[in-house]
Amino acid sequence: MNNLKIYVALLVVVLCFLAHKPASAQSLPQNLSNYNVDDASDAQIRQMMQSAQSQGLSDAQLIQMAQGRNLPPAQVQRLQSRIADIRKKDGNSGATSGYGSDTTNNQSSARKNYQQDDTLNRQNRIDLFKDLQPKVFGASLFRNSKANTFQPNLKLATPVNYIIGPDDKLKIDVYGNSVASWTLPVSPEGNINIPGVGILNVSGRTIEQATIAIKSRLAANNYAIGKGTAVQVSLGDIRTINVILQGELVKPGTYSLSSLSTAFDALYAAGGPNDIGSFRKIEIVRNNKVISQLDLYDFITHGGGKSNIVLRDQDLIRVPPYGAHVELKGEVKVPAIFETLTGEKLQDILNYAGGFTDQAYTERIKVDQVSGQQHRFKDVFEADYSKYTPLRGDKFTIARILDRYENRVTIKGAVFRPGEFELKNGLTIAQLIKNAGGLKEDAFTGRGSIIRLNPDNSIQQISFNVQDALTKPSADIVLQREDSVSITSVFDLHDRYSVSIKGQVRKPGDFNYADSMKVADLIIKAGGFAEGASSKRIEVSRRVYDSDPSLKNSRVAQVYSVNVDANLKFEDINFSLKPFDIVSVYSLPGYETQKIVKVEGEVIFPGYYTIQNKNEKISDLIRRTGGLTQSADIEGGSLKRDNAAILGVDKTKLDTTALNKERTDRLRRLQSSYKDTTKSTVDIEQFRNNYIGINLKKILQHPGEGDDLILENGDVLRVPKEQQTVRVNGEVLYPSAIVYTGGKSFRGYVLNAGGFSANALKRGAYVVYPNGTVKGTTKVLFFNNHPKVKPGSEIFVPKKPEPKGNTAQEILGFATGLASLGAIILGIISVTK
Repeated sequence: MNNLKIYVALLVVVLCFLAHKPASAQSLPQNLSNYNVDDASDAQIRQMMQSAQSQGLSDAQLIQMAQGRNLPPAQVQRLQSRIADIRKKDGNSGATSGYGSDTTNNQSSARKNYQQDDTLNRQNRIDLFKDLQPKVFGASLFRNSKANTFQPNLKLATPVNYIIGPDDKLKIDVYGNSVASWTLPVSPEGNINIPGVGILNVSGRTIEQATIAIKSRLAANNYAIGKGTAVQVSLGDIRTINVILQGELVKPGTYSLSSLSTAFDALYAAGGPNDIGSFRKIEIVRNNKVISQLDLYDFITHGGGKSNIVLRDQDLIRVPPYGAHVELKGEVKVPAIFETLTGEKLQDILNYAGGFTDQAYTERIKVDQVSGQQHRFKDVFEADYSKYTPLRGDKFTIARILDRYENRVTIKGAVFRPGEFELKNGLTIAQLIKNAGGLKEDAFTGRGSIIRLNPDNSIQQISFNVQDALTKPSADIVLQREDSVSITSVFDLHDRYSVSIKGQVRKPGDFNYADSMKVADLIIKAGGFAEGASSKRIEVSRRVYDSDPSLKNSRVAQVYSVNVDANLKFEDINFSLKPFDIVSVYSLPGYETQKIVKVEGEVIFPGYYTIQNKNEKISDLIRRTGGLTQSADIEGGSLKRDNAAILGVDKTKLDTTALNKERTDRLRRLQSSYKDTTKSTVDIEQFRNNYIGINLKKILQHPGEGDDLILENGDVLRVPKEQQTVRVNGEVLYPSAIVYTGGKSFRGYVLNAGGFSANALKRGAYVVYPNGTVKGTTKVLFFNNHPKVKPGSEIFVPKKPEPKGNTAQEILGFATGLASLGAIILGIISVTK
């Protein structure tokens, strides 16, 4: 007996080994050499693009991967086109860049790169092309990791037809006149031992049959069954059974399952049929006899479970190879590869696929058949769908309806309801305009156009008079299929009408023009007058269209002077604006804003002062401050003035934004020229204003004369304390501040700062005096004449420019020049001899 068990176990192992197939057998094909991109729907292409994007891949990298999977060059170009079309439809073109122009030349390198990448990342990368591969119908039932399993519900009441076997546990409850409760295991021989009653064989019986037998045995042992005592029998623990799955399965082998498990539970545990396994001829073998044959298509399409029988211990499920496969692609709801049985027709396969999509062309299906050593095409018409028997290897393509209309016309432009309309027999332009809600008020009725397709699909344009088409039947044109009628708006035929206002208004700028617009209306649109604006002598300039180009002094604009009410009240004025007029509003002649100057430093009353007269000068301002203090350095007095004041323009009347920007840019360029100088920088804010060197001592000695400048708005007059130091900066060995000593020379102060550095440009050294004036070094014969140093001055030594290396061309030029000079000298010597 033991030897027999060993032989059976060895036989099971051998069968499992023979039935085993590598896991890779069910993986998706890696070769796209025979794939046709047009077989994929837009939804499939879009899903592939989304998967690539989720992995951080661009469209160009996706194309490279397709090349690496041996997709032919023509199909690569078609895939590029499909992706570009979908990006265009979705309004997203950001990921489409990077395609190579030479697809064929790039394919071998793309394949090599893909193979290297595939070796490194195969485990972590989602297969982007899995949605493009034809799928076996029903395979997703077992491949979907998120799907619910077919595990039986163990919380249900015990089925009355459940067959009891060894290792089951029966729960027997006796209640009424007699009370008892037992949980009894079923022995390997199929018996239970009821306490005080004896042994009862229950193996092979249903729960219902076992209940009858238990009641009978209890009644025979003085239990008043049916006379005040009742018995309930239920299943306790459920036993485990062993089921053998062999054949074309993903994971064939022996599985331990619950005794309530069905054939579908076992198939799911084994991963379902593999790529060549049958979904329709699955056999269940019990005691060496086929007791049932499963057809998974019946379960998938109808939810039928009549063949999904409960398994028993040592049952065998065998999955043979499929018999015949056909493929449905295109406009069906479930495009896939289907397994056919003898006697099934094309209509049956269409039913399995869920039928046609809404956009399917159903009158004819194209079939790619296997014919000996080659292929052939066949058309199956709708009337023959229920008669045609699919053959091995048939590929059915369900086409999409054409993207064209048999009775469409279009109207666009200045109508109330532009769009597409039905082309009825004899439809004319006037009728189409009526269907579109009529013309808008801005419609240009002098000319309309029709874009019409010629018989060869070239385009023809037909022009017509819109007004005549609406009023004269003879001018009305009968429309044809795909005609596109365009009615232009008058606003599309000229520039946008606008008027401009400048000067003393709160919001100057450009505004939309309206007929009969007055100057006062435009001023109100601009926010009204600014403070100090004059309502008189407002100037309006207008374009001219009759200028004589032959005259040198021909008129280029027509200018009008207009007066308006100061409060902008309504006045019956005949003058109206025209498109593109420019209105200029000026300030009142006597209007002035306060002008402020600032005095800093050693004066009696430093602070802000308002200029009283237009000709107020520096000496007048010093007088108003109470004069200088005793510690003032009169020779160090300086005046800082901003750009607008230097130009001699009132800052309140000048937009200095562009001027400041230009000056700042220039100063930034100046700063960049010092990028190699580590000991000095250019302060842009310092140079934004201008320091004017003044001789305050001379101004106070001779007030009102030439050196006594007239004050401007924003001036800052600074009178420092008497200085006792001299600063030395730039290309010296130790930049520092040095105590001023009378009679010490320029070079003496430089020596006190360590002397000149190796990069010092001595001839470029200069001195900045406290009053803002600058004096540079002059040349006397071969000697540098440095300027005089005063208390509070700053000595600055610039850096030598970087030497420029001579190029080969410059060296050649030097050599040529020297050779020419040598030749001339030799010539002169020879002549003198």
